[in-house]
Amino acid sequence: MNTYEKLQDEACEDGIDVIDYTFHSDRIKGLYSKGTVAIRKDMNTTEKACVLAEELGHYYTTVGNILDMNVPANRKQERQARLHGYNRLIGLIGLADAYEHGCQNRYEIAEYLEITEEYLEDCIECYRGKYGICTAVDNYIIYFIPHLAVIELI
Repeated sequence: MNTYEKLQDEACEDGIDVIDYTFHSDRIKGLYSKGTVAIRKDMNTTEKACVLAEELGHYYTTVGNILDMNVPANRKQERQARLHGYNRLIGLIGLADAYEHGCQNRYEIAEYLEITEEYLEDCIECYRGKYGICTAVDNYIIYFIPHLAVIELI
């Protein structure tokens, strides 16, 4: 079972319908509203997993209509939903696991975690803003500046 199918199962268990949808705008990849997540129909399953993770983040963390990004509170809720998705599909432990499995670059990390490289880049940028230069998890230090690096503490 791939990541997208696992997320679909989790959504179903929580009473959330996930449907494929043809959006009229190329900018929209997914949308959550009233117990339903619409996912852009013409994406591959890896892309759909990344979008579904964020849309589930909206289900768990968002209140009300947050479509207007000129409102600071809406931008904050959007960031929370994205962070939820990043933590769910990647997380600090996921970065350490990728290192443990011999991943040497962003392409290999994205492939190992079953996410897109773009999603990984966005996650790293988000984590850089949250954690700064680096952070520790278990027996690893994960650096975000100047570039992604994982060092195991012995």
